[in-house]
Amino acid sequence: MRLTRRMAYAAVALLAALGLTAAGNAGTVAVARPIATGARRPGAVRPAATAADVVAYLKTISGDHTVSGQHNREPNASPAIWTDKVHDITGVYPGLWGGDFLYSQDDIAHRATMVAEARNEWNAGSLVALMWHMCPPTMAEPCGWESGVESHLTDGQWSELVTNGTALNNAWKARLDTIVPYLQSLKDAGVPVLWRVLHEMNDGWAWWGGRPGPGGSAKLYQLTHDYLVGTKGLTNLIWVWNVKDLNAGAISGYYPGASYVDVATLDSWNNAFPPSQYYQAMQSVAPGKPIALAEVGTLPTPAQLAAQPKWTYFMVWAEYLTNDNSDDAIKATYYDYQVLHRGDIHL
Repeated sequence: MRLTRRMAYAAVALLAALGLTAAGNAGTVAVARPIATGARRPGAVRPAATAADVVAYLKTISGDHTVSGQHNREPNASPAIWTDKVHDITGVYPGLWGGDFLYSQDDIAHRATMVAEARNEWNAGSLVALMWHMCPPTMAEPCGWESGVESHLTDGQWSELVTNGTALNNAWKARLDTIVPYLQSLKDAGVPVLWRVLHEMNDGWAWWGGRPGPGGSAKLYQLTHDYLVGTKGLTNLIWVWNVKDLNAGAISGYYPGASYVDVATLDSWNNAFPPSQYYQAMQSVAPGKPIALAEVGTLPTPAQLAAQPKWTYFMVWAEYLTNDNSDDAIKATYYDYQVLHRGDIHL
């Protein structure tokens, strides 16, 4: 009997729950998974890869497949809680794991735990994505959410921030220095990182966002790129430019330029799934770049992915996995032939 992918994964999920394994044929997707569809293997080391390898891989799957992804927000003390929840529901692990350096005292104290999980996820066969809800350079770490991450800089402070050599610019570089050792450790381990810094820059909710034009949010992104790559040598970073689904016609005002972008991504919060104008805008603003859905609350359905097949991955935001999606809806997307998981990704 020839199994469909949906049937195969459903069987694997059942067997995984029983502590067994399965072998069979699921079209182009192997079902023989001796580690329970991507379960962690203590001590396993995946071959090193480069940032260019990951970008090339995303380009090859664009139009045909989409990598499943799951973000794991605070606490950093438990950096795989929502990824594990996906496995509990489906029997498979997402193909992309997401983490955050964060801003509170406890999460800062557990950054090493979070980065260790990033290495584990890579070695288990997943792609790794990192972001940073960060305190502004006008104040020290740790900071609060409303008083820190959501605070705002004056125009004068912003001008100083994006001018090399000023006190505020140096403070920004010093802030970046606090996470450089973690990113360097991933480079040393051969782990390329989808680095989504200064996310949702077209929205003014965070101190770094809502400033269009050449001297605005894109300028800080450029300076950050030049410092981390040019000065610190972090060539394992895949530069993920990110905007929110706000006014598709204005997205171009935040684009930092092709040389600063490896992957162009959209966070879809105002729409459960992006209308076609955003799908087209991402391709028009960043031609030739892989595109992806970096944050969603509602999983895209198989029909939606078929209609917009160039999204190379999606990442569900933490608890929205179960708050906004039924188990059946999660399974429908994860068992679809278009969707790739841990164990399906071969660079």
